[in-house]
Amino acid sequence: MASFFNFAAQPVEVEIKLTGEDDRRQVEVKGEKDKKEMCPVYYDGESVTGQVNVRVKDGKKFQHDGVRIELIGSIELFYDRGNHYEFVSMAQELASGGELRQAQTYDFTFKNVEKQYESYSGINVKLRYYLRVTLARRMGEVLKEREIWVHSYRMPPDSNTSIKMEVGIEDCLHIEFEYNKAKYHLKDVIVGKIYFLLVRIKIKHMELSIIRRETTGSAPNAYNESETITKFEIMDGAPARGETIPIRLFLGGFELTPTFREVNKKFSTRYYLNLVLIDEENRRYFKQQEITIFRIPEN
Repeated sequence: MASFFNFAAQPVEVEIKLTGEDDRRQVEVKGEKDKKEMCPVYYDGESVTGQVNVRVKDGKKFQHDGVRIELIGSIELFYDRGNHYEFVSMAQELASGGELRQAQTYDFTFKNVEKQYESYSGINVKLRYYLRVTLARRMGEVLKEREIWVHSYRMPPDSNTSIKMEVGIEDCLHIEFEYNKAKYHLKDVIVGKIYFLLVRIKIKHMELSIIRRETTGSAPNAYNESETITKFEIMDGAPARGETIPIRLFLGGFELTPTFREVNKKFSTRYYLNLVLIDEENRRYFKQQEITIFRIPEN
């Protein structure tokens, strides 16, 4: 992936095999040029072990100055492409310089690796963990990378009170809305209700959306990027005073990540429930409320 040399022209093939990878949970990850690849999932504190297989092509001998493997955790900001911020960097020498005449297998072990952050691929930022094998030589090194994906369980504090808010526009509209809690796990259900206390404008329809806001960098050079994850209509037509509209939104069907706040002081990813009312003159009234999303262990 990161090699400047065409692999087809290389005299060796390098493969990175991970121990027990077929039994691990796999996630589909977008690689270079939007190519999809399956990555095994690891957790904080787990060891990363496996084998590096080096095969010499065409039976030719291959002279090298050493074989090493690295485990790297890095944050790549798209507006700052030249700089990768590495927060994990471990290396092992697999072989000293020599000559390969036939296929060779090297074992590697990175024991109890601290994986402080969860993997994330966003609009302007990518947090990735990968293994990189380097075969050093004077003619230009041979590189091979293999991505792994990290999930982490960072449970929010116990308190999880409901959200209650009132929204009003002078003497035209007064509504009260309530969501059952402020923190949700990735497969949770948002349950809520909207209560109309005063309605003096002609509301055409009402919708609820989930917005993901990604912030990269820091002030004054912070970049904010928002995307709508889902949008659905919760009411069509004008509500009457005293009417209550129920809300039920299942999160399991959407591609959500946990909420990330100030990851390595480089980026944040936050989620908001956005309630929008549209009147007959197509004016939009909206109220946004932040919610926290977290990951729980899956069976």
